[in-house]
Amino acid sequence: MRIALGIEYDGRSFDGWQTQPSGNTVQDKFQEAVYQFTGDRVNAVCAGRTDADVHASSQVVHIDTKCKRQEISWIRGLNSFLPKSVAVRWAKEVPDDFHARFSATSRSYEYWISNEPVRSPLLDGKTGWVFRPLDVNAMQQGANFLLGTHDFTSFRASGCQSKTPVKTVEFVSVKRYGRLICLKIRADAFLYHMVRNVVGSLVYVGTGVREPSWIGELIEAKDRSIAAPTFYPSGLYLTGVGYPERFGLPQYAVSPFGSFVENF
Repeated sequence: MRIALGIEYDGRSFDGWQTQPSGNTVQDKFQEAVYQFTGDRVNAVCAGRTDADVHASSQVVHIDTKCKRQEISWIRGLNSFLPKSVAVRWAKEVPDDFHARFSATSRSYEYWISNEPVRSPLLDGKTGWVFRPLDVNAMQQGANFLLGTHDFTSFRASGCQSKTPVKTVEFVSVKRYGRLICLKIRADAFLYHMVRNVVGSLVYVGTGVREPSWIGELIEAKDRSIAAPTFYPSGLYLTGVGYPERFGLPQYAVSPFGSFVENF
C-alpha cells in the first residue's frame, strides 16, 4: 500500500532533505523511523527537496509498505522514533498512482526576514536578517513582475536539474508584521534556489539599491550573473503542496509564524 504523509521539520539540524553518506538528513531520519516502526526498508519520496538549514511546515512524502496501520497509528508511531526536530502531522492511504512529487500541481513557500538594526538571537536560524530598513511597498511592486509564466533563468542556480526554466507563479505577496517581513509565493514548480534568489533581488529593491522594475528586467535578461546573490537559507519554509482533489489530501498552506500573524 502507498501512504502519503505531511512532515514538519526544523532544517537547522540536518544536511537537507536528500539522503547523504553522513546519514544526517531528514530523509535518512524519516526512513530509519519507518524501519523501527514497521520493519520495512522504504524509499521516502518528497514533494520538494530542501537544502541544509531550510525548513518545512508542510512537506509531503509518500512511501510504499506492506505494513497495515491506521492513519493515526502512522502519526503516533513514527513520531515516537523521529528526533524532536521532525514530526509527522498527518497520514493518509493513497492510490498507487499518487506520487508526492509528480502528482503535485503547486508548491507554496514563505521566506521570513527579520528587519531590524540588531540581530535577534531568538530568530537566529529561523529567519533571514536585513539591518537596513526595507520598503515593503517597493518589494511588492517588484514581486508583481514575477506573476505569470516566465523563463526564470535569472533566478536559477547552477546545478539545477529542472528540464525547463519556464515556471508559472500563481501568487506572490510581501507584507510586514512588526519587525518581520514575509514573502509568500506559490507556483506550479520552482527552480533550484529560485525563492532564495528572488528574495535576494527583492532585498536590493527594498533597500533602494534597485528600482522595482529591475525585477522585470532580470526576468527579460535570463542571466543569473546580473541578479542579486542567493539569500540565506534560514528564513525559507516549504509551507504547502497542492494536489488534485481526488487524492483527498490537505490543500492548505501552514505558516510557521501563523499564530503571530493572526494576532498581530
